[in-house]
Amino acid sequence: MKYRNWGTTFLIIFSAFLSISCAPTPTREGTAEYLEDAVITAKVKEAVLAEPSLKSTEIIVETFNGTVQLSGFVKSQEDKKHAGEVTRQVKGVYSVRNEIKTK
Repeated sequence: MKYRNWGTTFLIIFSAFLSISCAPTPTREGTAEYLEDAVITAKVKEAVLAEPSLKSTEIIVETFNGTVQLSGFVKSQEDKKHAGEVTRQVKGVYSVRNEIKTK
């Protein structure tokens, strides 16, 4: 009987811990936000890859709460601007931080 009550108590505490640990904070995403950002990152990478003028292997895409940060290297300022424009057109992107450098 003791073990049954202890087991139930453990499950309740463990469930509460999981609920709290998956909750978002201002500096950390929750599970749902993480998955949404992963989808946005994949869509941005796909859109950049589809652009023949951009060397997508040298562009790094990171997303946090719908804000996409682009980094890496491109040949010209026009390519940097074009990468930002392509990123802004992806559904789910709230803002773009274009940190791409020119070679």
